[in-house]
Amino acid sequence: MSRPAADLHVLRLCSVFEPRAATGRARPGALPGELDARAARFDPIGGMQNHTATLTRCLDARGVRQTVVTARLAGPAGVTPLGASARVHRTGLPVPRLRQLWALRGLPAVLRAGRRAPVDVVHAHQGEDLATLPLGRLAARVHRCPLVVTVHCSVGHTLTGGGPKVRLLRALGGWIERSTLRRADAVVVLTGRTAAALREDGVPAARIRTIPSGFDPALFTGDTGDVLPGTPRPRIGYVGRLAPQKSPGTLVQAFGRMRETASLVVVGDGPDRALVHRLAAESPAADRITLAGFVEHARVPAVLASLDVLVLPSVYEEMGSVLTEAMAAGLPVVASEVGGIPEVVRHGVTGLLVPPGDVGALAAALDRLVAEPGLRDRLAAGARARSAEYGWPALAARVAAVYDRARGLTADLEPAA
Repeated sequence: MSRPAADLHVLRLCSVFEPRAATGRARPGALPGELDARAARFDPIGGMQNHTATLTRCLDARGVRQTVVTARLAGPAGVTPLGASARVHRTGLPVPRLRQLWALRGLPAVLRAGRRAPVDVVHAHQGEDLATLPLGRLAARVHRCPLVVTVHCSVGHTLTGGGPKVRLLRALGGWIERSTLRRADAVVVLTGRTAAALREDGVPAARIRTIPSGFDPALFTGDTGDVLPGTPRPRIGYVGRLAPQKSPGTLVQAFGRMRETASLVVVGDGPDRALVHRLAAESPAADRITLAGFVEHARVPAVLASLDVLVLPSVYEEMGSVLTEAMAAGLPVVASEVGGIPEVVRHGVTGLLVPPGDVGALAAALDRLVAEPGLRDRLAAGARARSAEYGWPALAARVAAVYDRARGLTADLEPAA
């Protein structure tokens, strides 16, 4: 017999989650609960980390009990509370290689998850990894409950590149993805593009729901002040992981080709850090580039509010959750016309779209926005208006409805994706 929704227990499985809050000696000026930057350097915090953590918080506020099992990354292993009733189990080894072994180390926590209360739903979050989906299938079988999967990055359809690792992920990971998603009780995707691709893979349309990533409205209230004093306007910014997928180096190169005068602020850390620093040092506009490094997610709204334009030059992207945060801050966006980005950024309405990897086109779009303040203002107004569709509390309510439907407690409340 199904348990009432008010007493729901969700087992959440994800290879990445926000790092533990810093403890012990915090740096001067650290915010309460600020995250450990060493963990961010090991695995720079991006959209999936923020998505899984914010969803967990929003569902916790709705009274949903949750057990999260995730990788420890560079932080300590162990169990920490989150909110009123969520518990986060961090496991695995603090090594960059063979990180999928976190799933084996996390298996005991998955098997014991029903001790506090029976598990009603297993929710697996699929990124660029191979371990979460098999672990989710096993967990659903052990706990005899529905399996819900959120596809943050379809390794079969979104991942691009020609290296050995990417080819392995597309081949083996694509097979695991298709096999699991066809059997899942519900599949949540971030964009309609991915929904269409999964239907072509044989995932029943009735089981697919499109629910994008969003922003936490609580972080975008009040006057944050200017956190970039002394940096001349207009300010062009990048906020995110410094990783090949995001191609931040393309932005640095494009900024050096601009005819108009502006400032560039790069916020983030990651494997492309050395490349970005080298390109910035070699740029003809080096004196107008600020490399700010890692910024805790709670500080991102203040950074966005201090910019005039946000750029996301990704070579592939499922959606790009920083785009919704930029819209909430009323920022026009210049982004690559790739993946699910065009479903978020409406060309000429909330921002401008350019071909991925096209340095000249990106420089021209930035020149246009710098030279036309009226265009910036119009796109900013469009972005702020569109952001109303992406508030996390409402999105979390839609995820909760997916849980109820997977458990057979409700009929279809919204059309299939």
